[in-house]
Parts: sequence; structure tokens; C-alpha cells
Amino acid sequence: MSLRILRCAAGLAMGLILTSAQAAQQVVPASREQVTLTFAPAVKKAAPAVVNIYTRKVVHNDAQGLFNDPFFRQFFGNNSPFARDQVQNSLGSGVIVRSTGVVITNNHVAGDADEITVVLNDRREFPAKLVGKDARSDLAVLQLQGVNDALPALDLSDSDALEVGDLVLAIGNPFGVGQTVTSGIVSALARTTVGVTDFRSFIQTDAAINPGNSGGALITSDGRLIGINTAIYSGSGGSVGIGFAIPSDMVRTVLSSILKEGRAIRPWLGASGKGITADLAKSLSLSRPTGVIIDRVVGGSPVATAGLQVGDIVRSVNGHEVNDIEELRYLFATLPVGGKVSLEAVHNGTARTLSVALQAPPEVPARKLTQLSGRQPLAGTSVANLNPALAEELGREYTDAGVIVMAVSPRTVAASLGFENGDIILTINNKKITSVDDIVSVTAQPQPRWSVSLNRGGQVYQFQVDG
Repeated sequence: MSLRILRCAAGLAMGLILTSAQAAQQVVPASREQVTLTFAPAVKKAAPAVVNIYTRKVVHNDAQGLFNDPFFRQFFGNNSPFARDQVQNSLGSGVIVRSTGVVITNNHVAGDADEITVVLNDRREFPAKLVGKDARSDLAVLQLQGVNDALPALDLSDSDALEVGDLVLAIGNPFGVGQTVTSGIVSALARTTVGVTDFRSFIQTDAAINPGNSGGALITSDGRLIGINTAIYSGSGGSVGIGFAIPSDMVRTVLSSILKEGRAIRPWLGASGKGITADLAKSLSLSRPTGVIIDRVVGGSPVATAGLQVGDIVRSVNGHEVNDIEELRYLFATLPVGGKVSLEAVHNGTARTLSVALQAPPEVPARKLTQLSGRQPLAGTSVANLNPALAEELGREYTDAGVIVMAVSPRTVAASLGFENGDIILTINNKKITSVDDIVSVTAQPQPRWSVSLNRGGQVYQFQVDG
């Protein structure tokens, strides 16, 4: 006991000596700047470029109650006496990224609006036009109308340079109370388990983000745009210190593509896989569980041409380590089409570097969108040849050529049988279907009985109906 007390006493004495030495070196602050830590300069730089977005959408309700029933529609059609239009208003935020009035925001804020009004920090209002949207990344690009003077705009920073622990500020219009700034740190990077968008690699922050902040700016402590606030984790609807932002690298790629092409065009990966678990790493004699083991490579895809094979382990993309398939897809999605990317992979225990061409998903085979009719079970559907470009637009993996249901008209044979958008037609009367031409050929002649098999979300369903 005595020994322990002596040690504590010795520590205390040393602490007093150090404190006294430090005190001798302390000086009185010579200016207000030396006393006050403030983010005011960063806010003054960034806040004028953060805007409020007000949207208006007219929703037509065809009918109410009994008038939704097909029997009553025979008499009233779509002119139900209870049909009415409803106006939906919503509020969000956005960021001016070009002095000409180009604004980036979330797709869920403005992507489906009929009317968009943007209000600047100085209270000026502008009508806005939707230039393009990308549901897969939840981003939309607006162009302000009637802009005569250069507007304040924010430059996009490099989100790859961001580190956990960095100070960040969130700027937006939470709950419609007006522009608000909150501060925090980067809590985590590359969050891929948040199912908000198809490309998941979010910046997580404890800076308070609330409803109305969507589309607003996440900035660094020196006032540069590092992300677009998009979602929160909350059980109550308010901030609990877990917010998510789309990294600026993704924003930059989508913005550039939409401004140039009118839509987001991303490089085609053409492969799928799964992250390396601890058990899998042990079985593969890996030193640690990192990387993505490839379980499928699409023939003719850029990675296939570069030499990637099933069973290979992808470790990094342009030097950025990958830990799961979502991160691999994200890294590809942030790269512009054209040029090449360096892929580090392990093949049969040997590390190698592959040079992969960054190509847009091809329109091969041609879509050939076709409306089907006649006395057959698919009458009332619109079908198309599934190709890599169409699969990208629909946000689904491309595995092989096939025929996909694009739309099902109401009150048709196909609708009554339960066909749905996204169904992949496998066979009709035991004949394998690989193209729209196959369907047209098989259904050209009436049959006493029809049998159709389809793939829906990985499950195979069988339909049988009399002709």
C-alpha cells in the first residue's frame, strides 16, 4: 500500500513541476483571434452558395374506395366522380456549384417535381429547371432560370483526402426554420451498409442533419464542399448524431456526366463478388480479411478483357483498398468514362495489376422495346432485350442476355395473371426465351394452353393459363 501511495505522490509532484514550467511559458493572448476558435470564415465562404429548394407536384388520384374496383371502372372509366388532384409541397436544400446557376441536390428532393423554386441566402428567388437526375446515386442537377449575375458557388473538394476525425460543417434548412449551420466530425468513411442509394459509400458525420437538410452542403473547416447531405439514422425523425453524405467524388462524376450528356453514365464493371470474411481469409491463407473475391465475370466486359477471372481477389482500385462489393462498385462509379483504371488482384496466390478500360455499358443487343398483344398470356406487357446499358438504368446486375418486362398495362391479361415490371421471361411453352423476337415468334399462333416461367428477384415462378 505504501509503495502505491509513493508512486502516486511522485506522479503528483512531477505534475506540479510540469505545470509550473508550462505556466512560466504562458503569455496573455494578444488578439481576439488568439482567444476565439471560430468557423465563421468558412461559413461566410460557403453559406451564400447553399440554397433552399421548394417543390410542387400535382398527384392525380383516379378514384376512391369502390371506384378503384375494375367492375365500377367499366361504367365510369377514369372519370370517377371522386377523382381529384392533390398538390404535394416539399422542402429541401441544394448547393450552387457553378456561378451560372447550376445547383446540385438530392433526387428525392427535386427529381419528380412539377415546379421548382430556389431561394438564395440573400432571399433572391429563381425558378429552376431539372437538367437531369440519377436515382441510383440520389442526385439531381438544376439550372436556375433568369440568372443575370455571377452567383456564389462552391468548388468540390477531394473526398478521398477526408479522414475520420476531420472537422466538418453541415449547412441546410432543417424543418424549414431557415439556413442553419451545425458542426461535428467525420465519424466514419465508406459506409456501404446504408441502403439509401445503389452506390453506397457514404461519409458518416455527427454534425446534426435533420429533415430539410437533404441536398445541403457538408463542408470542410476551410469552407470546401466535401459532400451532399442525404440521409440520417433516426428512430424519431430528428438527428441522433448519425448522418450520411454523398462524397464529393461521386457528386463530381454525376454532375459532369449530366451536364454533358443529360444523364449519368458510369463505367461498366461487368463482375460481381463478395467481401472476404475472417473465416474465408483463413481458408484462403490470407494474412487479413480484405478484398473482394470474384464469383462472376460477364463475358466481353472490360474486366474480362483485362483478364479478371472467377476466384480472383480484387484488393484495390487505383490504390484505394476495397473491402466489399459495394465499395468496388462505388470506386468504379466515381471514375469518368474513358481512359483506364488500375486494378490490383490476386490470382492463384500471385498478385498482379490489371489495366481495365473505363467503358460505358453497351447497348448490345438492341433493346427493341415491344408492346405485346393478341390472345396470349403476355398481352398487355411491354418487353425489351436486357443489355448492360438497360440494366444500369434499371439499377440491376446484368448477368446475361434475356427479355425483361418493362411495363404492364392495367386491366389486361398480363395484369390479371400477376406479371410485374422487372420480370425476366425464361420460357414460353417450354421454349427458351433469349430475345424479344423469340417471344413474338412463340406467341404468334394461338395455343389451347400456355405455360410461362419467369425469374423474379432470383425466384423462378410458373404461370399456366388456357388459351
